[in-house]
Amino acid sequence: MFLTISTHGTPERPATDLGFLLHKHPEKAQAFSTSYGKAHVLYPEASAERCTAALLLEVDAVALVRRGKGKGRGGAPDAALAQYVNDRPYAASSLLAVALSSVFSSAMKGTCLARPELPGRPLPLRIEVPALPARGGADLVRALFEPLGWTVAAEPVALDTEFPEWGDSRYVSLVLEGELRLAEALRHLYVLLPVLDDAKHYWVSSDEVDKLLRAGEGWLPDHPEQKLITSRYLSRRWSLTRQAMERLELVRLAEADDSEVEEIDNAVDETQDTDEKPVPLAVLRRDAIVAALRAADVGRVLDLGCGQGQLVQELLKDTRFTEIVGVDVSMRALTIASRRLKLDRMGERQAERVKLVQGSLAYTDKRLKGYDAAVLSEVIEHLDLPRLPALEYAVFGSAHPRTVIVTTPNVEYNVRWETLPAGHVRHGDHRFEWTREEFRTWAQTVAERHGYGVEFVPVGPDDPEVGPPTQMAVFTVKTQTVKTRTAKTRTAKEEKAA
Repeated sequence: MFLTISTHGTPERPATDLGFLLHKHPEKAQAFSTSYGKAHVLYPEASAERCTAALLLEVDAVALVRRGKGKGRGGAPDAALAQYVNDRPYAASSLLAVALSSVFSSAMKGTCLARPELPGRPLPLRIEVPALPARGGADLVRALFEPLGWTVAAEPVALDTEFPEWGDSRYVSLVLEGELRLAEALRHLYVLLPVLDDAKHYWVSSDEVDKLLRAGEGWLPDHPEQKLITSRYLSRRWSLTRQAMERLELVRLAEADDSEVEEIDNAVDETQDTDEKPVPLAVLRRDAIVAALRAADVGRVLDLGCGQGQLVQELLKDTRFTEIVGVDVSMRALTIASRRLKLDRMGERQAERVKLVQGSLAYTDKRLKGYDAAVLSEVIEHLDLPRLPALEYAVFGSAHPRTVIVTTPNVEYNVRWETLPAGHVRHGDHRFEWTREEFRTWAQTVAERHGYGVEFVPVGPDDPEVGPPTQMAVFTVKTQTVKTRTAKTRTAKEEKAA
């Protein structure tokens, strides 16, 4: 990756003052280690009339793969190929932005101990980035940089000059010219390079909001594309974007009122805990399942893959559920469930309503037949996909309860979990996590095959872009199917009697 910063000067104000501002001597070529390679700073030209500083970043492709996103089970399906064909080692992106802030940190802060008068002085600057990913094209490049006082030349780069009919690539060759303070120019680049790329090479966490506000001080609150910049810089994480937008609005109001942000943001007594505690997703999921079972008017319920018995415990609170059977392949989980339910101290009448049994959902089990409803809560994603048809037949085909409730994670929502690394699944034992379309396709196929109708219910906050964190399908046996199965059973009994 390559970037140059040029300026021109006079004998009274020589262009080589750029070296003082960057804290890099024009007569030296220097190298700096970064997390993903080595950054070199050199000066192709350095005279009183004109001075150019170049930043060359050599990316360590191996380190990029080892430390990058999408590692481990649940990583992006094209991750293996992307290691060899992605463009990060060649085009400006967040890698170059991080190198800028690391190598030119003092310049970005606007400090110069040797010449303290220099940082506050605007310079005639020319910045060139030969290869810049621009999702939005040259028009977006201009929309981002021109309001900041730059004259922008953004030329699209052809996919292949030998085949002009192929059109342009998503890259531009960028030249910025303007009279600005160097610290401002570096902060513009630090924020807008990854914004134009619309991607980052590292996981975006809450501290990125502080980085954005520091780098955007003085220009971002009033930028016409503030919302787009904020959203893209924070990798479209809605909670972080909302937090940043609220803080930027406070800054704007403070500037308009000629006051400090603290004077405006003083409506809350920090000595009082006024935060509402969010309801855990596990609780929302159990509430949704219990509500669906009540709506189905069932009495005898199977909790398949009951784990440590949380749902069984919840169902026991409602006397309409006359028999509850928890099934799990793990004896350890069943032991913990027994302790949670206090089976050894439970009253006789209550104990008659609950039973814990060991069993595998990959095999048919005559003990599971005859129940009104079965629940598969966060179970299917723990099976390898080739074994899913066996579970399907064991539950929907063999046991065939009147109602089946299935919940599973919505992988699209994973981008909203700020602590979940990109490309990773929510639990190390998850073999897969489905999109809403994938889950609907599977559920509708199962329903049609076994004579059920199916409805889909969101569980948790239903995000307008990525949907809810948990998706739930409620299967109900069609009336005609019940009659057909009853008739077949009666015929079989009559034949046996004869």
